[in-house]
Amino acid sequence: MRVLVAPDKFRGTLTAREAAAAIAAGAARAGRKAVELPLADGGEGTLDVLGGGNRTTVVTGPLGDPIEAAWRLDDDGTALIEAALACGLSLAGGAAGNDPLRATSRGVGELVAAAIAAGAERIVVAVGGVASTDGGSGAVEALRSILPLLVPVEVACDVDARFLEAAEIFASQKGATPEQVSVLRDRLAALDVPDLPGAGAAGGLAGGLAALGATLVRGFDLVADRLDLDSCLLEADLVISGEGLFDATSLTGKVVGGVLERASRAGVPALVVVGELVTKAPVDAVSLVALCGRERALGQTAQCLAEIVEKELTAPSRTA
Repeated sequence: MRVLVAPDKFRGTLTAREAAAAIAAGAARAGRKAVELPLADGGEGTLDVLGGGNRTTVVTGPLGDPIEAAWRLDDDGTALIEAALACGLSLAGGAAGNDPLRATSRGVGELVAAAIAAGAERIVVAVGGVASTDGGSGAVEALRSILPLLVPVEVACDVDARFLEAAEIFASQKGATPEQVSVLRDRLAALDVPDLPGAGAAGGLAGGLAALGATLVRGFDLVADRLDLDSCLLEADLVISGEGLFDATSLTGKVVGGVLERASRAGVPALVVVGELVTKAPVDAVSLVALCGRERALGQTAQCLAEIVEKELTAPSRTA
């Protein structure tokens, strides 16, 4: 059996690469040949699965302090920028340490400007996991001196949310109180931004960049096409995907949902291994919390992944 291992990150415990390695180790112990293809959906970890950074630029962090952010410039002139590396929620100390009303996307605009100055002919901005809900106003302000943008910009979105939904749906996850959510929504409503599907991604950063002429694209599809997921599926007898938390959003633009959709089209059976399962999956799915307990699932995630995959792949139903 040829197994394609195509997980997302397990947020807070493993990167997509680390998760893929753990799953592949379990497959190998079960006597299966595994091919690792860690994926992302336009959120955190996108730059890593697309080759990692080969340049760094000092930019404005989410709360105004300077930070050194990695980005990538490929030989074909494509610049890859991950917004979370410039204004990520983790850089602000998580929801508890964030200041939702002050958090800015300015550093992302500064990275776009740096890419243009370095000769980029195309720019891809992966958005998601940011601390800001500023509608991209910080990024736009940083780019104002070089407008109009003379290179095509694509924004890889990890959600389909509309612009105003950036506050209503996501701001509380970034530490905003109900009163602050209302303030942030009013700020977004005052901006002249196209109301497109995905415009609410990254606190409205996607919409702000769209107002400058950027094209919004589905982040998972951009990553999957660049890494040639469909060709890899043609060589697989089984695909294993996974993420930290499987919920209703997992099937709407996220990695697991995208893998299942493409696997179904290719006629390849799938197994989903997740940290925690809070809603029923459309295919075979197992949870680390359910099988290993929450403490081990969080503290020994890689070991749990390998153990569970080995057990699943040596089950009579898969060896018959």
